[in-house]
Amino acid sequence: MNAPHQVAVPATQVLSRWPRLLSTVAVIVAATIFGLSYSLSAPLIAMSLAAGGHSGTYIGVNAAMHALGVLLIAPAMPSLAARFGARALAVAALVVTAVVLAAFTRVTDVAWWFPLRIALGMAAETLFVMSETWTNVLTTEQARGRTMAVYTAALSLGMVLGPALLSVLGVDTAAYLAGAAIALAAVAFVLPPWVIAPGRSKPEHAHPMRYLRLAPIAIATTVLNAGVETAGLSFISLYATQLGWTAARAMQLISVLMLGAIVLQLPIGWLADKVSKRRLVLALASISAAAALFWPFALRETWLAFAVVFVWGGLFVGIYTVMLAMVGSRFQGGDLVGVYAVMGLAWGLGALVGPALAGVAMGMSALFGLPGVIALGCAVFAVFMAVSRSET
Repeated sequence: MNAPHQVAVPATQVLSRWPRLLSTVAVIVAATIFGLSYSLSAPLIAMSLAAGGHSGTYIGVNAAMHALGVLLIAPAMPSLAARFGARALAVAALVVTAVVLAAFTRVTDVAWWFPLRIALGMAAETLFVMSETWTNVLTTEQARGRTMAVYTAALSLGMVLGPALLSVLGVDTAAYLAGAAIALAAVAFVLPPWVIAPGRSKPEHAHPMRYLRLAPIAIATTVLNAGVETAGLSFISLYATQLGWTAARAMQLISVLMLGAIVLQLPIGWLADKVSKRRLVLALASISAAAALFWPFALRETWLAFAVVFVWGGLFVGIYTVMLAMVGSRFQGGDLVGVYAVMGLAWGLGALVGPALAGVAMGMSALFGLPGVIALGCAVFAVFMAVSRSET
């Protein structure tokens, strides 16, 4: 296996803790703002197409263009990072996002919305890979778990705020322009010269399969996280209403789950810096599998259901948080970018497979279908990690 390439960073990062800390905050804030912009635009575009009389199939194919954009750009990310650097790529991704969102208000022929969605997918993948890489490079090994926990929690917060903002603005031109303005605002956090940026790594030309061999557990974690997250957000409210919950209460259940995913990352990140990260991930996956099977019984009592999904959401998302720290501990330079890029591809795969499996499972059993398929996914991952010799 080739030795990972070192990332050159300015001497100030070594000499002073504060420039590194302020730079980390700036990158995390930029990623959070972008997460808000992304979570606003996805439902906004879908609802705009629906309002125009387009079918569910048409809307679904259009949404899939985002994943196509990810697939197109991910293999090139290591080479692009080596040539242009993290700062330039992050700024470019944010500017492209702003321009594309504004373009939706001017392009009346929805056939052109397909390439626009591809461009959004490419920009999203670029920023996610760069922000994760950037944050990992800025942190120290002693604080890596806590730093990546803050990153994950902040990104989740952005994802929650997007739909909330859309509910205020409505499906209108103003929402698109707000998303564009938010993306441009994020540029202000990564562009200043005082924000320490990773140096350019040595160009990488390795095939994505190489990174799959180097980090199979990290890839499996991403597939699991994406599959369960997208399935959960799609079906938890439906699952709760089938068990007698009102629609309003069911939406509150999702909010509580997301709140747990944000709040509990901080103690999980602290724990990741104190114990074996591999053992912690294995424990989180095992507990998540067992706890998911408790959902049908917990939902009989409102207070118990809220408590269970709050804790479960935090523990499950913690798997991904700790894995980000594990990847940052092992890889550097072009290899770090490459692994994160392939994790982006894996996210697309999980987001595609997860809801499909959940839908089939709920058709088989209204009570145990959704929690059963989630528990099975977590259990299979835990077994895979237990028998795998790879650290990531």
